[in-house]
Amino acid sequence: MANIKDYKYELDTPCLTIDIEILEKNLSIMQTTADAAGKNLRPHAKTHKCSQLAKKQIKAGAIGVCAAKVSEAEVLADAGVQGILITGPVVTAQKIERLAAILKKDSTIMVVVDHPDNARRLDDAMQGRHLSLNVLLDTDVGLGRTGMLPKSALELASHITHSSNLRLKGVQAYAGFVQHIQSYPERKKASLECMQRAADLFCNLKEKERGCTIFSGTGTGTYDIDIQIPELTELQVGSYAVMDAEYLNIAAKDDPARFSDFQPALTLLASVVSVNNPDFVTVDAGLKSLYQHGGKPFVISPGFTDLRYEWFGDEYGKLIRADGGSSPPLGTVLELVTSHCDPTINQFDCFYITQGEKVIDQWPIDLRGKSQ
Repeated sequence: MANIKDYKYELDTPCLTIDIEILEKNLSIMQTTADAAGKNLRPHAKTHKCSQLAKKQIKAGAIGVCAAKVSEAEVLADAGVQGILITGPVVTAQKIERLAAILKKDSTIMVVVDHPDNARRLDDAMQGRHLSLNVLLDTDVGLGRTGMLPKSALELASHITHSSNLRLKGVQAYAGFVQHIQSYPERKKASLECMQRAADLFCNLKEKERGCTIFSGTGTGTYDIDIQIPELTELQVGSYAVMDAEYLNIAAKDDPARFSDFQPALTLLASVVSVNNPDFVTVDAGLKSLYQHGGKPFVISPGFTDLRYEWFGDEYGKLIRADGGSSPPLGTVLELVTSHCDPTINQFDCFYITQGEKVIDQWPIDLRGKSQ
């Protein structure tokens, strides 16, 4: 394997590493939680963008994975991953053509629908290709990004059930805007209120359509909240697998200071490239390596955890020394927890898999750049 070293601090920087033991513990905790609650797990591959990691989640017990875009689903399907749910609308002729090509390889794929025109386009396309497509109603529970308001969804459901080639399997609801509410009680209240709207719709649909058996939703920040909703059948959690500073900064049920349910398996290695300023050092990880919005990256390397990261341009970051703290020498490789895992991962070609300080494998980020 190219560029693999025995020691992770010998890797060229900036690069992404995943601690295999932390990753497997995170996967186990989420799967065990879902199993205990009687829920299925369909984690979101848009977070890690790695078919190898997706297969690991399925091996741990997940029934499939979610993808945000058709291009992500293409790579996953080509890698042999089944049970894919595309969580965004597939609307244009080009996307529907690509969706049909995936469907020919894997009949288990599902998509969401939030408009009757989209349903008609999908139905016509499937009819012309002699295919049948499973769909979920995308339900807007307050985010407003995609989805139909629950009060209007029954009409769309009727349209789908009367189509020739679409099969209505249930509903999707994602309250993304509540995932990072810092206070656990406030987050719990907001999420349960939002998701209950979709739960009521799901119950209504089940009474009319026996084939409606899926209520898919939730996120990492509300996974242990939304499993309390009896109607929810599966969890679409994503960031829990690798974690980031943004999620670690919210409160957990039993920890008001930190989201301690899952640990950061993903870290970024950066090298000190300039030490000329007495107050800070410059590292080789800037905006092209770390996504700016979300949490603030922080150093976890022993002896240097008091260094504060600040953005310093496209190619560089600034690590500011605390009063009385020590500065790392030129060339030091430091380990940081990333700001926001999804868009940070999308800037790299691979993960270096580590066990302790030893590099044991390299996994391609084969969904990288798949934004269509």
